Amino acid sequence: MLKAFQNHIATHLDMLYGSRLLLAISGGLDSVVLAHLCHKLNLKVSLAHCNFNLRGAESDADEAFVLQLAEDLELEVFIECFETELYAKEEGISIQMAARDLRYNWFHDLAEKLNFDYILTAHHTDDNLETFLINLTRGTGLEGLTGIPEVSGKLVRPLLPFSRETLEVYAIGEDIQWQEDSSNASKKYLRNKLRHDIIPILKQMNPQLLQNFQTTISNLQDSQDLIDDRIVNIQKKVVEVEKDQIRFNIKKLKKLSNPKAYLYQLLNGFNFTAWDDIVDLLDAQSGKQVFSSSHRLLKDREFLLLSEVDSEADETAITILKGDKEITTPFGTLLFDQVDTISETSKDQIYVDADQLKFPLALRKWQEGDLFYPLGMKGKKKLSKYFKDEKLSLLDKENVWILFSEDVAVWVIGRRADDRFKVNAHTTNIIKIEVH
Repeated sequence: MLKAFQNHIATHLDMLYGSRLLLAISGGLDSVVLAHLCHKLNLKVSLAHCNFNLRGAESDADEAFVLQLAEDLELEVFIECFETELYAKEEGISIQMAARDLRYNWFHDLAEKLNFDYILTAHHTDDNLETFLINLTRGTGLEGLTGIPEVSGKLVRPLLPFSRETLEVYAIGEDIQWQEDSSNASKKYLRNKLRHDIIPILKQMNPQLLQNFQTTISNLQDSQDLIDDRIVNIQKKVVEVEKDQIRFNIKKLKKLSNPKAYLYQLLNGFNFTAWDDIVDLLDAQSGKQVFSSSHRLLKDREFLLLSEVDSEADETAITILKGDKEITTPFGTLLFDQVDTISETSKDQIYVDADQLKFPLALRKWQEGDLFYPLGMKGKKKLSKYFKDEKLSLLDKENVWILFSEDVAVWVIGRRADDRFKVNAHTTNIIKIEVH
């Protein structure tokens, strides 16, 4: 196996030579074999082990084993202990997800702080098959059936072409010791059920299962590449990006052969699951919307508007005291400056008569019923009517903030000032207000 591993690195992963590598090691067969193989190839490897404190003395024994292995191979080793159950409870996620988050967050932090070029994990062909079957049983698109990527950013999986059986034969032949994780024998988790009950039957039915699976994965990856190329071309036609807003042209989407399929490919990175509801948005009334855990898709006339959902956004009013010079807001920094003269105003800068202001000022999002006297116009206007005249999208309207003096609008931030506070021939004190 050593020769095959060496050939694979030289042919597909030659960037590992000369790079600083952080190897994720549990003490189990897969990662221990990877550590030995990398050591034999004289790769610049350091070990990183997570103690999740989930299996009592067994977890501590794994840690001790990794420390001894690092000493035997004369490799640098990093150990981190986690309160995994507490983290899972605080985040409201499963123990498995908690361990995954903690593990990868720590690996990436180590890599960034200590200048490691790549993080190696010991995923192999059997892991890839298990992941494929898990995604298949849960329902997925093509990208869920293309397998674990061999390289993903800093993450590299050098053992992906090799089976667990190959690793075990090599370990036994080289008298390599490893730790057995008792939780791997439990069938409580879907992955273990597949590993112990389903995949052995599939292998009995077809001894070439893993080889055929790798061929299938390669074919599916080729298909995914074709789709990716097509989506790049479609994006240029139907997608518009403006600041933090992504707009999908409904008319152009509906002309495509299969709008649902294209919407899935365009939106599958934003955690949506209600694909039928998303397709229904194409013919829905303006204002209809679909949420994912992180984003919102909103129908607004001729467009679907995609925006990030900020669950922690502060919607309360911000108080501004007399003498405040700089106010941090959700949309930027609001600056107040006493000046002697005025220059040309802009959407991000206005001048007001300071004596007309009554402090404290208030800054809040607009509400239905708000009105103002647009600068340069006679009379008042409801903000809802002003927004309609300005052809603001529903999403744009949601993000409008107003500066108030008592209950009187001073400035529709970034859009228009109120005429009642304008500088005139009788003004003696001028304040410049601007957004950065």
